[in-house]
Amino acid sequence: MITSQLRELSVHKGFARLISARFISNVGNGLSPIALAYGVLSLSGATGKDLSLVMSARIFPMIALMLFGGVIGDRFKRNRIVGGTDILGSSFVAISAASFLFGFASIPLLVFMGFLFGVLNAMWWPAMSGVLPAILPKEKLKDGNAVVGLLSNFGYVVGALMGGTLVTLFGSGWALLVDALSFLIAGFLVWNLDVPPMEHRERTSVFTELKDGWFEFKSRSWLVAMVIAFTGINACFEALVQVLGPLAFNENSHGPRNWSLNLAGLTLGMICGGVIALKIHLARPMLFSMIVIALSAIWDFALALRAPLVVTLCAAFLSGIAVEIYTVNWSTTMQTHIPEESFSRVSAYDAFGSFALAPLGIVVAGPLAMYYGVHTVLWVTGGVTVVSGILALLVKSVRSLRSIQIHS
Repeated sequence: MITSQLRELSVHKGFARLISARFISNVGNGLSPIALAYGVLSLSGATGKDLSLVMSARIFPMIALMLFGGVIGDRFKRNRIVGGTDILGSSFVAISAASFLFGFASIPLLVFMGFLFGVLNAMWWPAMSGVLPAILPKEKLKDGNAVVGLLSNFGYVVGALMGGTLVTLFGSGWALLVDALSFLIAGFLVWNLDVPPMEHRERTSVFTELKDGWFEFKSRSWLVAMVIAFTGINACFEALVQVLGPLAFNENSHGPRNWSLNLAGLTLGMICGGVIALKIHLARPMLFSMIVIALSAIWDFALALRAPLVVTLCAAFLSGIAVEIYTVNWSTTMQTHIPEESFSRVSAYDAFGSFALAPLGIVVAGPLAMYYGVHTVLWVTGGVTVVSGILALLVKSVRSLRSIQIHS
């Protein structure tokens, strides 16, 4: 079924190039958290606090500037924004790689490089969400989101498996250099996509456009409820992936390998989740999606219990299935329910709210883990995920929101 869907979608100009770019860049994204986390922990005197600082450096400016990135994404060709930020971002990652390779890595340097990359991410995120609708007709978006997710996750699992090996054998510098190269190649692929120009509309001030985007956002109670729920869920997930997971496996020399296997398990689950999303149609996509998101906390709980590696791998796999089912259905819901002319701004409000506490989650995860113990904090992150998912389902519009059927 996947090959037939891929063949059918590839007839649309630019789709094959887009999924190639997503695969390549996600190889780098799979490498990056492992290389950076264990690179920081390898520095003399580095602690969990330093890891929190470095891993949160990207997300602070991304959240702060996200709304302005949404305005930019609705004004200019989105593929050029995505491609340009990837190309420029590759240089910042390359500097971080060089700092490890040539022995001048420091916490302030890595924080600064992360900050600059986060500024670019603030423009990349809202623009990227609108690239696929410029390539595919609306009736193909659900399948397109699933296939993009599948190829992205294949890339991520390749990167995660490579990451543990490269870091263990050669060090973080070489792994980050591969990450930089992946961004560079992906950036040129997306930059050269042949997509229609943005529809001409009357230009107003940035703040007027932000106000219009806010009206589109707040007029949908299901959207507001989901964003509030994911404020807590994303804070816990980012704390787990960026800080708590590496710390939980930092007890012996096999730490990078075991954590990379967990990330690979998560991503393999996401691949399976993408296949499931291709095969099933959900009349009420958010109802089912939030149930499985609540169940995704099984990974937090397995790590909190100090479960054997095989158990945490299974838990990561099941969590990945849940995450990808949600992601495909959320992307499709947004793309079919939000007007195209304001899509990037609404997506920016979505990301801004959903990730509002993610920097705080990453920053406090290290110190809290040092004070209370990493496994205790993992119980908390799992509990918050479960409660947030359940609370979202108390909102009627979340439970009753129906998918829009569009026929070719």
